[in-house]
Amino acid sequence: MIEVTLKADPIRPSFYILEGYHQLHLEPLYWRLAMRSQVWRPPTDVYETEDTLVVRVEIAGMRESDISISMDDRYLSIRGWRVDAPERRAYRQMEIRFGEFITEVELPFPVAIEKIEAVYSDGFLRIHLPRFDSNQAQIDE
Repeated sequence: MIEVTLKADPIRPSFYILEGYHQLHLEPLYWRLAMRSQVWRPPTDVYETEDTLVVRVEIAGMRESDISISMDDRYLSIRGWRVDAPERRAYRQMEIRFGEFITEVELPFPVAIEKIEAVYSDGFLRIHLPRFDSNQAQIDE
């Protein structure tokens, strides 16, 4: 019989150490297990142009209706759900993630919310977040 204890690894919080004790109480055996969340994070690029922050997310195989974009103070959140085909398969290799995803981006500067543009094309979601210009806002009033 083996007694197993799961302990958090203080160096890498997403890893755990399994301590296995043999019935003869020999030295503990150590294994590392990577715990994968059910929610995945798609590859995301964030870059600035002169007056815009651009967020580009690779989420091929989606419909626009399956994607949700929201802003909360200084954070942009992109959520969605990619559905896998329902037929049964015997995978030899599986790297494409399915199910719920989320990616969050901290905005480095205030943005003009009314001028935000989002386009989903060719498997990429591109969001253009123009920098808020307080001088232009005063002129418009």
